[in-house]
Amino acid sequence: MIDFIPLEYYTELYYQFIMVVCLFTLLHTYMLKGDEDLVYNFNNIASSLLLIVLLLFIGLRPISGKYFADMGTYAETFFQFQNGKEISTEGDIFFEIFLKISSSYLSVDAFFFICAFIYIVPLLVASKNWFPKYYFFSFLLLITSLSFFAYGTNGIRNGMATSLFILALSYANINRTKMVLFFLFSVSFHKSMMLPLLAYSVTYFFKDTVKYYAFWFISILLSLTMGSFWIMLFSSIGFGDDRFTNYVAAGSNSGTSFRFDFVLYSCAPLVLAYIYIFKRGFISEEYNRLLHTYIVANAFWIMIIRASFSNRFAYLSWFLMAIIVGYPLLKELIFEKQFKRVGLTVLFYYCFTFGMFYYYQFR
Repeated sequence: MIDFIPLEYYTELYYQFIMVVCLFTLLHTYMLKGDEDLVYNFNNIASSLLLIVLLLFIGLRPISGKYFADMGTYAETFFQFQNGKEISTEGDIFFEIFLKISSSYLSVDAFFFICAFIYIVPLLVASKNWFPKYYFFSFLLLITSLSFFAYGTNGIRNGMATSLFILALSYANINRTKMVLFFLFSVSFHKSMMLPLLAYSVTYFFKDTVKYYAFWFISILLSLTMGSFWIMLFSSIGFGDDRFTNYVAAGSNSGTSFRFDFVLYSCAPLVLAYIYIFKRGFISEEYNRLLHTYIVANAFWIMIIRASFSNRFAYLSWFLMAIIVGYPLLKELIFEKQFKRVGLTVLFYYCFTFGMFYYYQFR
């Protein structure tokens, strides 16, 4: 366990370290063209080092409910299982089994390390599946996302579920059996993953990107004019998860304001995707499916944006944002001096995350 770093500085140190990595990556992309052997060697070395640092820093963090919120609750549940608590068939069954087995053979510290492993490693594997030559940059984009650190240390179960979902997506054109298997694991870790899974399923039947964009804009109007109706409707559906129903229903009379700032944030990858597809002529059925999945899941959140704990629903689309932003840049040459754009994209993407961290620290 890493207990030599004061807990009050633990999270800030992480954000500062990743900023250094992003700046070093920018320097790397400005010094090279992108097709040198050095770039491919850098992929392997840099991604391996970053993986080790993340696993140690996140996986060996001290147990704290004060600084890592839900971590204390997970630790308490772990000890309950050690003392004879039975698996609940009403919960997220695979996570319950995982927790029960872990409590029988592992220490609580080892349990949290394995959670970090399940959260982080699939992101690197998925990046390698998608971008064999540039997987480090994809991995870095994923870990610089706004909610990455929070869902690795706080919303732990949801974080693992989304990483397994991303891993499943990366096998779509490689191994359909593995794709289905990881989808099942994802939903079994957290039932809320039924939403992005349903969204992904829709993309096999409706393929017109323009209509998806129209649907997203319409969802804003529906939220502004009929927000309470959608909150009550989706709380009655619940996606098989009582927590989901309770969170949404709690917002039906909460008077939470419409978060235009979050909507603008959600819109940013849509603007980039529009440029990639309609301005630069990027053609990829796989990318379109990823984009359409993001749009459907995000539109759902917009319609219930006034619900309590809205960030939990936003994450059901936001976890895909890094892939929407980076996929075309790492897959095909669509700009001049594109390798430099990769470094700039990573830095600008993380600058928002970095700025939001300090905004909430000092507001």
